[in-house]
Amino acid sequence: MAGFSYLDDVLTSDGVRLDTVATAVGTPFYVYSAHVIRQRFRDLETGLAGVPHAIHYALKANSTLAIVRLLRDLGADVDANSIGEIDVALRAGYQAGQIVFTGVGKAPSELARAVPLGLKAINAESPGELERIDAIARASGTRARVALRVNPDVDAGSHPHISTGLRRNKFGVALEQALPIIREAARRPGLRFVGLHTHIGSQMTTLEPITRAITLLAALARTVIAEGIPLEHLDVGGGLGISYDGSGTPDLQAYATAVRHATADLGLSLIVEPGRSLTAPAGALIASIVDVKHHPGGRRFVVLDAGMTELLRPALYGAFHRIQPVVRDDRAPATCDVVGPVCESSDTFGTDRQLPDPRVGDLVAVMDVGAYGAVMASNYNRRPLPAEVMVDGDAWRVVRRRQRIDDLLALEE
Repeated sequence: MAGFSYLDDVLTSDGVRLDTVATAVGTPFYVYSAHVIRQRFRDLETGLAGVPHAIHYALKANSTLAIVRLLRDLGADVDANSIGEIDVALRAGYQAGQIVFTGVGKAPSELARAVPLGLKAINAESPGELERIDAIARASGTRARVALRVNPDVDAGSHPHISTGLRRNKFGVALEQALPIIREAARRPGLRFVGLHTHIGSQMTTLEPITRAITLLAALARTVIAEGIPLEHLDVGGGLGISYDGSGTPDLQAYATAVRHATADLGLSLIVEPGRSLTAPAGALIASIVDVKHHPGGRRFVVLDAGMTELLRPALYGAFHRIQPVVRDDRAPATCDVVGPVCESSDTFGTDRQLPDPRVGDLVAVMDVGAYGAVMASNYNRRPLPAEVMVDGDAWRVVRRRQRIDDLLALEE
C-alpha cells in the first residue's frame, strides 16, 4: 500500500488510515509518506548511476527536520537559500561541505556566517556578491569556494512567478556577461572558483527547456576550461515538475537521462537540486469541513478548517490540487467550491469540484502538497501552524506539533 490509496473506502498513507490519524491529532494536519520520498530519491539515483554526481535536495521545497533527516539518510546533500536553511541542514546532521548556498540576495550577515563554514559552494549572483565574498574570505584568512549562477534566458514554460531563467527575472548574470565575471573571480585571492550554476524555474513539465539551459551552461563550461580556469562541477539546478492533475510529465529517470546526455563530454561532477519532484507527491493536507453554504445561483461553498494559511499555492499561483474525501461512501456527488476560513476571497482551494454530498465533519484530503505546502504556511489571522505527521512503514508519528497561541506570542513584548 505504497503512497496514498483507499483501503476499505478509507484513504490511507502506506496503509495507515488517515481518519484514525485525524482523530488522534486533530485537523488540519500535513501527512507525509516516507516510502514515496525514498522511492523517488532512488529513482533519481538510478538515473544518474555511473556519472559522478551529487543530489542536493532543495530545502525551500520542504525543510521540516524529519524530511531533511530522511533525505540525509538516503545520501542526499543540501541546496540552501538562506542562512536559516543552512542552520536547519547543520542541525539535521549535515556537514558544511555537503551544502551549496543559493539565493538572489544574500545579506552581509549571511555571507559573514557562511564563508567561514567551508561550504561546498556559494552560488554567487553578481560581480558585487563575488567581491563581498572575496573580502570576507581574505579577512578571515580563507578561500571561499564559489560558483556563478548564470541566467541563460530560457523560458521554463511554467507560471511567471516561478520562472527564474529569463532575462527579465532577477536571478543570476546574463550568459553573455558570465565569462569576464568568471575571469575576474578566478583572479581574486579570497575565491576558489569551482563551478557554474543555473536554475531556470520550477514545475517544468517538459524536458526541452531544462535540456536547452543545461546545453548552454555546458558550452560556457567548455570555454572556461579552455581558458585554463579549472572547474569541479556543473550545477544544473532542479525544477522538474510533477503531475497535479493527472496529465503526463517526465519521470525522474527520464530527467536524469536528459541531464546526462547534455553534459556527457564535460568530465565534470554534476550537481542536481530536486525539491518538488522528491517531496510533493509524498504529502497530503487533511482538513475537516466546518460549514456548507448554498448561495443564490447554485454556488455551494464547502468551508474547510484549512486555508491559505496552511496551503498558499492556490491563492498565490492559482495552483491546482486534487481534493478527495478521506472516507468514501455512496452519497451522490455534488459540485462545490472548496474554500478556507481566512478573511480573503482568494482563500479558495478549488472551484467546481466534485465531492460526495458534503457534510459538516467530513474529512477531505488536498493532495500533492509535500512541497511548498507547510514550508509556506503563515500565521495570518493569528492562525497557528498545523501539525505534521510522518508515516513510515505501518507506523506514524507527529514530526511537528501543532503551534499554540503561546508559541505565537512568545516573541512579543
